[in-house]
Amino acid sequence: MRGKRILTGVATVLAICVATTVAWAGEVEVLHWWTSGGEAAAVQQLQKMLNTEGHTWKDFAVAGGAGANAMTALKSRAVSGNPPTAAQVKGPQIQEWADLGVLTNLDDVAKAETWEKLVPEVVADIMKADGKWVAVPVNVHRINWMWCNPMVFQKAGAIYPQTWDEFFAACEKIQKAGLIPVAFGGQPWQEATAWESIVSGVGGPEFYKQTMIQADEKALASPKMVEVFEIFRKIKKYTDRNAPGRDWNLATAMVIRGEAGMQFMGDWAKGEFTAAGKVPGQDYDALTVPGTADAFLFNVDSFIMFEVKDADAKKAQKAMARLILSPDFQVVFNVNKGSIPVRSGISEDPFDAVAVKSMADFMATAKSGGLMPSMAHEMAVSPAVRGAMFDVVTNFYNSDMSPQDAARKLAAAVKEAKM
Repeated sequence: MRGKRILTGVATVLAICVATTVAWAGEVEVLHWWTSGGEAAAVQQLQKMLNTEGHTWKDFAVAGGAGANAMTALKSRAVSGNPPTAAQVKGPQIQEWADLGVLTNLDDVAKAETWEKLVPEVVADIMKADGKWVAVPVNVHRINWMWCNPMVFQKAGAIYPQTWDEFFAACEKIQKAGLIPVAFGGQPWQEATAWESIVSGVGGPEFYKQTMIQADEKALASPKMVEVFEIFRKIKKYTDRNAPGRDWNLATAMVIRGEAGMQFMGDWAKGEFTAAGKVPGQDYDALTVPGTADAFLFNVDSFIMFEVKDADAKKAQKAMARLILSPDFQVVFNVNKGSIPVRSGISEDPFDAVAVKSMADFMATAKSGGLMPSMAHEMAVSPAVRGAMFDVVTNFYNSDMSPQDAARKLAAAVKEAKM
């Protein structure tokens, strides 16, 4: 895998680093990409809790790219022999870093805090390498949300859509009212976020599993995938000309201000509405993307901990791991972030209506088979396969490539990435 090769290239330097790294007493340097308003407010809560216990937090925030920029920075630090104490990493990349032998074993914290009983097995398995805890899950995000401004819909005389036909009918009315139907950020990860929700909405859970999890080449080249690309292309005409390169939170702000009617985005967008003082059911509404009411595409944020020798730094590191899954942090973080707790047994009382629905749907889809990891957000396939999918999706969206060619190219690119 491409990501595997990159990580292997820094293995020797990391091995030296593990043997020599010394941090200030009680300090953790934390690499993350939570820099927007709602995200920053959420992560600051962990910093405050760590400070309360007498430890020091050194912030290493890298904005942009849905974490791609942060991963580039992490690899650069690793190559230089100076990785941070903790880093936001998720999905299969956790195991790739663990394979280098540079991560701290967190089993002692997990045992003391009974993580095995508190974290769902499907999530816990992602956090482990060779059966040992090497990462801490923070939250659960739902990807297949569509954020709507009710005043825009009212002004346009449009109704909230449940089907794709209704979606495009609403877009027509909003556009005729002089507003932007779809707030969009033209970045590869944002394009893939919308696209994978369309995959689920058009093909249903089984088609999503075949294409986004199993990466089945026949399904990727199927007429159903052609239909997905047709809808994706049609959506573009309802975005604005300034969309290319726009950050996701700026697109969310367009919905907040009433400049645009809808945005396809995970529930971290809710943190932006919260930070702006907006109330769900009044100032905005969250709908599932058309056709995805029975699906829950999930993303789990997590932190890996690099091995350090300094005893006080180790204490701060273990404290951070423990605090992440503490009930107090699970509530305050997820309320600010817009996500839902990854730890079971948390009361719904502190959460708004959107989060409560998400928590209920999380449990329901876990039973129905509609609970599925997000390809776009690094939870479902290898970095190589994900990269191949991203390349085809963004090339299609930004060219005149036909939907038929896109489906064929997608299957071919994934086949090559698997080799």
